[in-house]
Amino acid sequence: MKQFKTFAILLLATYNVHAQTQCPIIPKPLTAVVAKGTYHLPATIPVVTEQQEIKNTADYLSKELTAFHLPAETAGKQAIRLQVTALKDKNPEAYVLQISKTGILIKGNTPEGIFNGTVSLLQLIQQEGGNLQYWTITDAPKYAWRGFMLDESRHFFGKEKVKSLLNWMAYYKLNRFHWHLTDEPAWRIQIDQYPKLTTIGGMGNYTDPQAPAQYYSKGDIQEIVAYARQRFIEVIPEIDMPGHATAANKAYPEYSGGGSKGHPEFTFNPGKEATYTYLTNVLHEVNQLFPYGMIHLGGDEVSYGNEKWHTDSSIQQLMQREHLSTLKDAELYFMRRMSDSVYSMHSKMLAWDEMAEISLPRDKTIIFWWRQDKPATLQMALQKGYTTVICPRLPLYFDFVQDSTHRHGRKWNKLYNSIQNVYAFSPEKYVPADANQSLIAGMQANLWTETIPSAERLDYLTFPRICALAEICWTPTAQKNEANFMKRLKPQLELFKAAGLYYYDPFEPNLHPEPVPKKKTVSDYKD
Repeated sequence: MKQFKTFAILLLATYNVHAQTQCPIIPKPLTAVVAKGTYHLPATIPVVTEQQEIKNTADYLSKELTAFHLPAETAGKQAIRLQVTALKDKNPEAYVLQISKTGILIKGNTPEGIFNGTVSLLQLIQQEGGNLQYWTITDAPKYAWRGFMLDESRHFFGKEKVKSLLNWMAYYKLNRFHWHLTDEPAWRIQIDQYPKLTTIGGMGNYTDPQAPAQYYSKGDIQEIVAYARQRFIEVIPEIDMPGHATAANKAYPEYSGGGSKGHPEFTFNPGKEATYTYLTNVLHEVNQLFPYGMIHLGGDEVSYGNEKWHTDSSIQQLMQREHLSTLKDAELYFMRRMSDSVYSMHSKMLAWDEMAEISLPRDKTIIFWWRQDKPATLQMALQKGYTTVICPRLPLYFDFVQDSTHRHGRKWNKLYNSIQNVYAFSPEKYVPADANQSLIAGMQANLWTETIPSAERLDYLTFPRICALAEICWTPTAQKNEANFMKRLKPQLELFKAAGLYYYDPFEPNLHPEPVPKKKTVSDYKD
């Protein structure tokens, strides 16, 4: 990963790798056995595969190895060999990493498994240097969906910061990047058919409504998607509707359904047929940019700003015509219509847990459960047969503070999300024993950015909690051990430091004070 290419291998004087009995990798592998002996990694070593499907990963690993200052080249024809082959563990992301006197072998069921093995190898090199112990690691993830969501409507961070996040996600085997690109403050994705969405809707952010327009061009999106794909990360766009539409309505007010005093022009108008044509056109362009067949439509918190639906003539006519008795019924009607548009593009519709109430094709719909105070909603989603991603505010909203002394993020009835709380979390707490466990796709953390106007604060709230997230997504609950995790976590902080991240240190909380959000000035937006 690029941020690791500016420094040498970190070998802490206090970290005796040869005395350790635990594998230093995060997330913790299923099994890791160390044998007596040391493999001396040459300064240059070929990465070999005869399979075309993993040539890109071989190239990736070769480039990453140039980041490390390794010992002088030793004699002999040594190599790192990559091989897709059937393993005993049928998990498609399973891998085996073997380090022995004859070299290094990574086997996997699929290219994804091979990539997971290469990441584990890179972590071992990062911790052990050029003298690798004889590890045999047999590993596979608990969940297929291991996600991180970034909100860039409220504050925009830009292409290079997103790439940096993708690098760290890959380093910890996270594989879904949920990209929240539209909301009240600003619209952040180029749509050719509706250019005012970015030229007008892209203006402003949560702390400065007058900020110059900032958004991702289609070229930027394609570059980031390709960058993520090389790291086996799927990028899922979110285009929020029918609420959280203020920025879009600023650009094209003819499709607005109004709002409230606290949330003006908050909704799209479900009573106008033109609204559905407009949004379907938008989604067609979005779908062409993201190759994974998934679009998140939001569908949350519409009641914050739909009070004008009571009096809007087109919406009242819709309700009468379709026999809709409540505004909630009108909202669900809208989501069914827009879901059909997504399905027609051969994509799945993703939505927040308010949409668990809706009746949609189970094989084409994914629900994101975020309201930890509403476990019945999760149970409803599972009972209806919806694939579900677990991402409750407590403890997986990373905009929540992580220390009792912090003042500038969110809390929930004085509760906050410490790294210990993140690590302790397991969906089993909320999922009934008789539920279909296979419907749990996995978990993700969500980073909403109302209180995050800077990359410094983004880093502070993400690192090191991203490590705990990675482990609870990957490692079976029965194998988790907080003390062992914290021991493996400590060397990671040195990586963050070397990469120039402003991270929170749970071992020395006063080392880096909490960054205070500050209102940006015009100069902050200049290149």
